[in-house]
Amino acid sequence: MELFEPSVLAVLALVAFAAGFIDAVAGGGGMLTVPALLSLGLPPHIALGTNKLAATFASSTAALTYYRKRLFKPRCWKRAFASTLTGAILGTLAVDLMATEWLEKILPLVILAAAIYTIWHKTPNTTDNATPQPCPTLNKKQYIQGLSLGFYDGVAGPGTGAFWTVSSMALYRLNILLASGLAKAMNFTSNFTSLVTFALLGHIDWVLGLTMGVCLMAGAFVGAHSAIRFGATFIRPVFVTVVSILAVKLAYEAWFVSL
Repeated sequence: MELFEPSVLAVLALVAFAAGFIDAVAGGGGMLTVPALLSLGLPPHIALGTNKLAATFASSTAALTYYRKRLFKPRCWKRAFASTLTGAILGTLAVDLMATEWLEKILPLVILAAAIYTIWHKTPNTTDNATPQPCPTLNKKQYIQGLSLGFYDGVAGPGTGAFWTVSSMALYRLNILLASGLAKAMNFTSNFTSLVTFALLGHIDWVLGLTMGVCLMAGAFVGAHSAIRFGATFIRPVFVTVVSILAVKLAYEAWFVSL
């Protein structure tokens, strides 16, 4: 295990706090932490595994906060839980076998589509934070959503929370606050599942992961409470800003840097 200077750990801690805040509010915090880890010269699979350790801290904090505020009901999403867990295991196991060049090309387009959708999509009434009754029973959609996003989170991860938020708004007609609560719970499920798998494979730098994890947790705590307090008027612009920046950043790196 490589040792890093205290100044490097301090910078990573600040990046992790900002990422935890952004992830709790809008998703996409991994777009900050994964490049930060890669910039240290870590192999991609070690960077991804270490990021999962740190991200699990943040997603657990955010998910618990939304649950305590009654903005997420686990009993409504049993199928999504099961399929997300399965997808995350399969995705993590595929990391060392799967060519990721195509993912690097298409990911910016997917994120940009998410931003465009959020800008033009009229969300349900944000003053009503009750889960639609009866619970969503779109069984096939829960399975497909959970498997695909769980698999992606196992393979790469950055932007998963944003994808959960957007797709949940579209599939279940949830407002953006309820969709964020669902996103954090499912993101924690896939993060933790992927973390266990990465740990069994030996692909984690525990010192970096724990250092960033504590700071991600602090950022997630502040971000989740800010989102709940200020609602969609706060979440929506942050979400659109984050996904737009991510789309431009990824597109530039995928299509132009390698030229």
